[in-house]
Amino acid sequence: MPMCAILRNATIRSQALATLAFLVVLLAEPVIGKDLTMAMSRGPVSLLVYVAEDRGFFDEEGISVRTRDCASGRACFQMLADGTVDVATAAELLVTLNSFKRSDLAIIGTLSTSSHQIKLIARRSAGIQEAAHLRGKRIATVVGTSAHYFLDSFLVFHAIDPKSTSVVPLPPDQLVGALQRREVDAIIIWEPLASAAVTALAGDALALPSPRIYTQHFSLITNRRTIGIREAELVRMLRALLRAQQFIANDPSSANAVLRSRLDVGPGLSDTYMKEHDFRIRLDQSLVTTMESERRWAVREGQVGVGAPGNQLQFIEPSLLRKAATGTVSLPR
Repeated sequence: MPMCAILRNATIRSQALATLAFLVVLLAEPVIGKDLTMAMSRGPVSLLVYVAEDRGFFDEEGISVRTRDCASGRACFQMLADGTVDVATAAELLVTLNSFKRSDLAIIGTLSTSSHQIKLIARRSAGIQEAAHLRGKRIATVVGTSAHYFLDSFLVFHAIDPKSTSVVPLPPDQLVGALQRREVDAIIIWEPLASAAVTALAGDALALPSPRIYTQHFSLITNRRTIGIREAELVRMLRALLRAQQFIANDPSSANAVLRSRLDVGPGLSDTYMKEHDFRIRLDQSLVTTMESERRWAVREGQVGVGAPGNQLQFIEPSLLRKAATGTVSLPR
């Protein structure tokens, strides 16, 4: 081959490589320096995020996190599914329910665990004084959420056939009003809406005791693609939240003040919320066990297809939290 042809081919290859490098940089450009976006459910479950924002821990860890409020974990999860945020905060159930159609989902840590975040609030005027009185009653909840799972678990625990009750599906912002207008006899809902229902009904409200039939793991959920692109930023985000965890442990009164301010509640309610939650970033076997129990329920109730993955451990990604801090993960490797 003539020397001029060799040189011409070399020049073409060099130009092609330069173009490829330019395209790689161009495609990566929207991620570099971009805020990490988080869909955040409003409630005591988000205290770690509130504290991290209030104390500037995200900034100190060199990460810019832009939060977007949503009314429920389901709404937050939908924002993640739509690709409008990088991370969503939601109960672990949302991953279980979507596992049969989304194999890329990943829980990278929990924000809180609580057996009291979801409550059953009934009307005394509906003749409800104890769990047995729920037979034949209209119970409203947000179908396809952890509140729905809690309702079925509550009824089964008290030997009440779920078919003996009438489940009324409503969005979160309509539950309290429906109970107040006597359109339903009871509601199953999370905080702070449960407390809002008690306030709205005054002396007619009854919060039925809820044994530890369900412990909610309010989680940080993302997808594998985001982890691949923004792993370092996600690790810094986790470190900021771990600092918020330590702040709550060291100065609970100041953390309580942050909670009161963000939720606009009095000290009595914020004190209760603080006691009802374990605000620790972690991943442990209880999360896996809960998700596997939820999968069985979801298949039985037709919430997911029978082909839904049985091993829920595949939807938990512990590597980022292990990099953020030791001793926070107790899962089999």
